Amino acid sequence: MELPEVSDFRELFLRNTPLLDVRAPVEFSAGAFPTANNIPLLNDEERHLIGIRYKEQGQPAAIELGRELIDGQPKAERTAQWQEFVEQHPEGMLYCFRGGMRSKISQEWIYAATGIAYPRIKGGYKALRSFLLEEIDNAIAEIQPIVLGGRTGAGKTIAIHQLQNSIDLEGLAWHRGSAFGGHVTPQPTQIDFENRLSIELIKHRAAQRRTLIFEDESKAVGSRHIPPALYEHMAQSPLVILETSLQERIDNSIQEYVTTALQEYQTLYGKDKGFHKWADYASHSLSRISKRLGGKRYRQMNAKLQYAIDHLRRTGDPEAHRDWISLLLTDYYDPMYDYQIAKKQDRIIFSGTMKDVLGYLKIT
Repeated sequence: MELPEVSDFRELFLRNTPLLDVRAPVEFSAGAFPTANNIPLLNDEERHLIGIRYKEQGQPAAIELGRELIDGQPKAERTAQWQEFVEQHPEGMLYCFRGGMRSKISQEWIYAATGIAYPRIKGGYKALRSFLLEEIDNAIAEIQPIVLGGRTGAGKTIAIHQLQNSIDLEGLAWHRGSAFGGHVTPQPTQIDFENRLSIELIKHRAAQRRTLIFEDESKAVGSRHIPPALYEHMAQSPLVILETSLQERIDNSIQEYVTTALQEYQTLYGKDKGFHKWADYASHSLSRISKRLGGKRYRQMNAKLQYAIDHLRRTGDPEAHRDWISLLLTDYYDPMYDYQIAKKQDRIIFSGTMKDVLGYLKIT
């Protein structure tokens, strides 16, 4: 029986199709797709040994070694895991790197165990990845970005989340885009970031949204780089400025850098250890910009930060963080913003409060 093969990649991503990735864990960790679950045919060591055998003795010998390594208990265990995935996700599909032997073997074993002809993806991971990269280029040729700018803490990400025709680059890159922007868990790989971005673009284009709102970003969000062609398109696009009072910016920054960040650490590490981990993160983040701040300003700001950390530890009250965050915004971020925005004046098409900006962008 010829088992099914799928090549409609666009529909696959539009439907958020569950994906069974049978590549080795080392391949999966380098890059995959948001709905993928890694249940490998071969683990990393088995893949490595088979690769050596292939180079030394050729494909038939490598195939024979593969059968020896996974016959018996490993085969039974992996097939059982696949069966569980298939039963939980009957609408799903499977893939390996090129849609070749590994996915065909997995597909055959699933069929033998369950009677389910689970589809495999034609061309595998490599074909899906190529499709998504091509879709980024196609989207750039079609969309008209509007870039949302404003000072640090203005609430740009808050605004982005209230707009249907927006893409949250910081969310996709899992970084808040500042010296204090890191999360407790790592950023996705560059490949994963690009894949997520491409899928978002596919969905917006399918919904006939050509005008898309992006937050004003540098070339990199944390350590993840915006595709150069998209960044250049954004850098030449109309700019809307969100104007927010200093007090609101301080409130937003406390929420991001203190309340939300601390909650992330405590959720992962527990209350006490999480607090210490977060305090180290905050202190380290400030020390990373110490040279730009200069010795005197850094010492002043760090003293206020350490006091605020101790106050928060003793009382649970984050209000003491207002002092150092106010200095961070006015003495560090604002001068950089003033310098950059002076070079973008000809691109500004609107500026206003959160309410004004949202009203303007929703009818654009």
